[in-house]
Amino acid sequence: MQRICVFCGSNPGRHPVYADAARTLAEALVGRGIGLVYGAASVGVMGALADAVLERDGEVAGVIPERLMTRERSHKSLTELHVVGGMHERKALMGSLSDGFIALPGGLGTLEEFFEVLTWNQLGIHSKPCGLLNAGGFYDALTDFLDHMVVEGFVSNAHRSFLMIDTDPDSLLDKMQQMSAGTGSAQTAV
Repeated sequence: MQRICVFCGSNPGRHPVYADAARTLAEALVGRGIGLVYGAASVGVMGALADAVLERDGEVAGVIPERLMTRERSHKSLTELHVVGGMHERKALMGSLSDGFIALPGGLGTLEEFFEVLTWNQLGIHSKPCGLLNAGGFYDALTDFLDHMVVEGFVSNAHRSFLMIDTDPDSLLDKMQQMSAGTGSAQTAV
């Protein structure tokens, strides 16, 4: 994996554990020589993540729609900044620039972006690994709900297995690396 796209909040959330997880993930990414692709904001969990990668001399590519540049306060010190026309273009470019996807805590946009790339995996549009970094138990209820979807027959066990979940960035990246290497890839699970 050369670049990981991380979806996360432009707000900091209520607990410092979310920004702390972003900084820990940044350290793990840079330590492995993996570049970051993200939504280009300078605030919230997004800002903490980008700042931590840049402080360690890592590569950061930001992708932001023009009309969000002020609202999300685009970061001014990125390695690359891609300004696009809208959200669909943003997601497509983030997907093409990335070799895998991680969601840190965030809001509706984080979930929407992450579940789109997870669905692309399910549909065979890509076979890139998708993981949740479950900082402070943020995604506990969501993972329970996904398991409920399997029980109720709306998601297969194979498709549920596309989603890797961990509380430790290094462990999550190890799982994603194994999937990228072909051991448990989405394409073999279909």
